[in-house]
Amino acid sequence: MEQALPQFIRFGREVCNDLDQAERREWWLSNGLGGYAAGTVAGTLTRRYHGLLFAPMRPPLGRTLVFAKTEAALIVGDRIFPLHSNRWQGGVIEPRRFLDIESFHLDGRLPVWRYAIGDLRLEARIWMQAGANTTCLAWRLLSEHEEARRPRLTVRLLVNARDHHGQTEAGAFTPDVELGKDALHVTLTPDLALHFRSRCGRFQTQNQWIERFDLQAERARGLPDQDNHLCIGVLELPLHAGEWVGFTASMQADAAPYLGESLRQRQHLDASLLRQAKVQSPALATAPGWIDQLLLAADSFLVRRALPDSTDDGVSVIAGYPWFGDWGRDSFIALPGLTLPAHRHDDARRLLESWAGFVQDGLLPNHFPEDGAPAEYNAADAPLWYIEAWRAYLEASGDLVALARHFPVLTRIIDHYANGTRYGIGVDPADGLLRAGVDDVAGEDAKQATQLTWMDARVDGWPVTARIGKPVELNALWYNALMSLAEFSRRLRRDEAAFAHLAAQTRQGFRRFIRADGEGLFDVLDGEDKNQAGQVRPNQIFAVSLTHSPLSQSEQAAVVRTVGDRLLTSYGLRTLDPADADYRARYAGGVRERDATYHQGPAWAWLLPHYALALHRAGGDAAEAQALMQPLADHLADAGLGSISELFDAEPPHTPRGAPSQAWSVACALQAWCLLERAKGKNHA
Repeated sequence: MEQALPQFIRFGREVCNDLDQAERREWWLSNGLGGYAAGTVAGTLTRRYHGLLFAPMRPPLGRTLVFAKTEAALIVGDRIFPLHSNRWQGGVIEPRRFLDIESFHLDGRLPVWRYAIGDLRLEARIWMQAGANTTCLAWRLLSEHEEARRPRLTVRLLVNARDHHGQTEAGAFTPDVELGKDALHVTLTPDLALHFRSRCGRFQTQNQWIERFDLQAERARGLPDQDNHLCIGVLELPLHAGEWVGFTASMQADAAPYLGESLRQRQHLDASLLRQAKVQSPALATAPGWIDQLLLAADSFLVRRALPDSTDDGVSVIAGYPWFGDWGRDSFIALPGLTLPAHRHDDARRLLESWAGFVQDGLLPNHFPEDGAPAEYNAADAPLWYIEAWRAYLEASGDLVALARHFPVLTRIIDHYANGTRYGIGVDPADGLLRAGVDDVAGEDAKQATQLTWMDARVDGWPVTARIGKPVELNALWYNALMSLAEFSRRLRRDEAAFAHLAAQTRQGFRRFIRADGEGLFDVLDGEDKNQAGQVRPNQIFAVSLTHSPLSQSEQAAVVRTVGDRLLTSYGLRTLDPADADYRARYAGGVRERDATYHQGPAWAWLLPHYALALHRAGGDAAEAQALMQPLADHLADAGLGSISELFDAEPPHTPRGAPSQAWSVACALQAWCLLERAKGKNHA
């Protein structure tokens, strides 16, 4: 029996016909290659990242907008009913056909609209084919009509040929368009071609620039707010009750136009993913609908990545949609939640092995630039999260063969950190603690040398959260890594003494983080800015939430108490105590304003699951800890639908901000929910 897809996200006219609400809610699709499609419930374009096919030219990066939008219209006799809405420069909305949307829902993760015009009922769907730069659009008439009133559909096809971070001037490119049998072939540039195919439609060519689309979400971010797209053709489709009609838009010339089969394959793929997760993981067998929705969302972040000196693709993680690429730190933090709850051990292993080849001087890339520039290695915590990902993978899979094969890579990370490596990263022999960062560099190197933790925002060369010294989470991760390597050594029957010795030193040195006033832990030790070092920040929570803690249970409880009292919100942990003079509650404005605020108050969603785990590990009830994440279930119906945003304003109503679909937000929620569900089961046993 096929696993039912979640129907968790659904809206009626109260949302669909309210422009503000319908534009605030966005759908996102991905294809496993780094490509994506996105838009609003209203059908308007509000971001430069809204479009029907962004294809990666250097998978998973180099993402390029090739298919921007459709403008569909229902024709009944001599009457024309547009089914699209456009937002124009100056704030004009025309046509306003979001008013004809009777309902919207996600079928699993696929967006579905139902239009109602008089006695006409029409359904529209969009999906991407897995593993291909192909988007499918389909419509079906839901109501019977006599021959004289049988409607038909016309669809204008708007294309582009720009980087997904940019905008296009009208006339910026002149494509070659070839009309074929049941197809329209568009050569956008010499290296970029797009192919439209339909089994039942008739294409006609057109050449018209549609100018001055208004991108209000970009304006709110202080970025250019106008775009232009080229209409290169029109497709006319007959409509028959209950039958799917539509087309495929693909970078592949031979993409099959069989919509019914393609839709069934897409639905079967998602249903199979859910079924496997529920069969393999008892914690998910009776999971609520929002967890099923997150399992599908998790799949959207896993992508193929070409590996150096290999003909086989590896696996990586898109850190967030729409503007993030694959980031090392994010990949390793997210790996356990994206793969292990669904029992995707092969993907987890391939991801770990894929990144092993990028280790240099004990470091792993923080970031692969979108433009193909060399990888950036400015992440002191990324290798330690990588070791934690191995620990989680081994616990779930028991795969000692893979561990033995890559054990030398893990030990080299420890050796480089213990003896010192780039950017001042190394163990201080005086206290066994890990230090990181140097400040005697200038220019672009300053960013690499001074911003080495996840709190890495800079404004005009100024590090907003200067954490040069001994950051608390870096040392919690270091202790956790050493204890994990000792455990790995035992399981592989190797000598654990060196790792155990370093861990004991770190545990003793970690006592320096404990504040005498009982208010948890210092954020940074031995840094130049003593004020920032003593600020109450959420980084201390990892000293409790990670598997191996250097703290006693009473000390863990003090951390949880402080963080809960000062930083806890419904959707995440604030990045700074509201009582602090540097506190900023709202993440908004231009790039400079947002970067200055990024880690100075806004609540990050990925930290809430870590707080829930810490609460339980410090002696709290598992069910109570799990219930803390329930507001995230409500959030799935807002912003990036079916997913979890990057961050939220620090004060009510905690407006979602940043990327609307973030990998570690989704992954950490899934991982913590499953761990706490298992803990509940043990408590009841």
